[in-house]
Amino acid sequence: MRSVTSAAAQARTLALLDRTIEEVREGLLSLQRDDGHWIFELEADATIPAEYILYEHFLGEIDDGLQQKIARYLKRTQGADGGWPLFHEGNTDLSATVKAYYALKLAGEDPYSTHMRRARNAVLVRGGAERSNVFTRISLALFGQVPWRAVPVMPVELMLAPDWFPVHLAKMSYWSRVVIAPLLVLQAKKPRAANPRGIDIRELFQTPPHAVTDYIRNPVGNRLGDVFVGLDKLLRPIDLLMPTPIRRRAVDTAMRFVEERLNGVDGLGGVFPSMVNAVMAFRAMGYPDDHPRVVQAREAVRRLLVVKDDEAYCQPCLSPVWDTGLAMHALLEAGEDVDSPALKQARRWLVERQIDAPGDWRLWRPEAVPGGWAFQYRNDHYPDVDDTAVVAMALHRMDGDRVAVDRAARWILGMQSKNGGWGAFDADNEYYYLNAIPFADHGALLDPPTADVSARCLSLLGQLGYKREHPVVDRARAFLLRAQERDGSWFGRWGTNYIYGTWSALCALNAIGEDTRAPHVRRAVEWLEHRQRSDGGWGEDGASYFEERRGESKVSTPTQTAWALLGLMAAGEVRSDAVQRGIRFLLQSPRDGHRWEEQHYNAVGFPRIFYITYHGYASYFPLWALARYRNLLATGERRPGHGM
Repeated sequence: MRSVTSAAAQARTLALLDRTIEEVREGLLSLQRDDGHWIFELEADATIPAEYILYEHFLGEIDDGLQQKIARYLKRTQGADGGWPLFHEGNTDLSATVKAYYALKLAGEDPYSTHMRRARNAVLVRGGAERSNVFTRISLALFGQVPWRAVPVMPVELMLAPDWFPVHLAKMSYWSRVVIAPLLVLQAKKPRAANPRGIDIRELFQTPPHAVTDYIRNPVGNRLGDVFVGLDKLLRPIDLLMPTPIRRRAVDTAMRFVEERLNGVDGLGGVFPSMVNAVMAFRAMGYPDDHPRVVQAREAVRRLLVVKDDEAYCQPCLSPVWDTGLAMHALLEAGEDVDSPALKQARRWLVERQIDAPGDWRLWRPEAVPGGWAFQYRNDHYPDVDDTAVVAMALHRMDGDRVAVDRAARWILGMQSKNGGWGAFDADNEYYYLNAIPFADHGALLDPPTADVSARCLSLLGQLGYKREHPVVDRARAFLLRAQERDGSWFGRWGTNYIYGTWSALCALNAIGEDTRAPHVRRAVEWLEHRQRSDGGWGEDGASYFEERRGESKVSTPTQTAWALLGLMAAGEVRSDAVQRGIRFLLQSPRDGHRWEEQHYNAVGFPRIFYITYHGYASYFPLWALARYRNLLATGERRPGHGM
């Protein structure tokens, strides 16, 4: 009798599995844009929408209706203790709270209202606005809220330094370059925000801003950091005495850098901070508002807005290539025919966006052949290694566009770092001493090789048939094994967190034919099984990026459950109890059509500093995991036969 009941329950589960896959597949297809791509909202913490309000007041061109919608968004996301966290249900972040408070006050909120008093108290108990991070103090300096000596010296003459100079833009990550270049102009020109309503935030300071003497601090706490703090003091009088012709040439060089990379309506670097800095630099340089470059730069910022009936926010960037590549993988797994109109159209859209011109990466890899994809609609100077691997694997699974796939693979091969891994945008970007300069208190100045990006590249090479003996594969595998944590997991640089990294690594090891009985694979499987929650799902909090809080989990999420399942199935665990429970969790979790309900953030821009949530993840990753499970059961295979 028990076996009959068990068989009936299994049949019901399989029927629900089929229904769910079909419903989500159809829902995902319905979201495809007319030209073939997918794009979902990309939401960050409160800093980006707050900075948008500051941006309007800097220019003195205020859209009150839009500001009120952004203000409602900021008030809704305020934390329980009055401050703003960097991710859902996280701890209050001082700098985010300073910016959110200032934005709300600029938008007309009464500073004596309950929510503003609570926010003000959250700032003051954490040391006041004078203890906020460098980027926040730069914003405050532009509005005259702190003196410019509150900001570390970054002389615009850095633009004239030779490549070998220890502090050089080329030694920094792509996102640092595009943010810093226009920022150097702003620091040289020191413009004052229009601030037409004359709003200040003196009440957020424990010490009057002009009386603070220790704005510039050692960001790393070691002797090198002390040296750079001392150098900052030496540079201040030199900066003031810089000859005008040299300064003018440096400013012109910085503006040339900006203008060459403006990227049309997709914006400088494709990310909000650099786009806004570019607009403000144009204003500081006296460009008229109707100048074509200014018009383009401002349109790029506007395209990041998400405006709804009752509220609005600003995205940090747009993710169409990433969303399209991942959606294609999920649909292919769910049985969408490679020749279906939807996938053929998506393939065309992606192939048209492959980048055939060299970007900034060429400085360190002049022999590499272009062939990558950007993350955004266009960002030709900065193709993304991770996106390129994902897109190339999707195109390869469709058994077409071999030329595009081969070009992508050649570029990936050329971008491998000396240690065997891959960074997201550059090779060998490991000038760690730069993290000790006072400007780098965010700790995200560099783009070193990471386990998750390296795993994606190794997955591509394995899917394309590169053997373990190939020197690139051999070095990449060695890098990945060195990066494994002592508990068996891998750190997730671009997704939250160890679940993401471990899924990525197990897929890569599967793609190159690693023995599932190997000790490092078993340790990863055991770690995932140990991390499974009582409800059958997996979840990992944004706080896990802090070493003392690694392993922290508040709830199970559909996205992280899907990653864990895909990782376990890549290790041959399709029929394990952990996988069965995880599948049941997904099938039983609340879902609104194509998207599972999910509030917690699932990714990072910069660990511990800047968090994001991809709204598409809760659509395509659970679909992918459920379809993968069904396919492996149907074929009797123990693990998938391709890279992801």
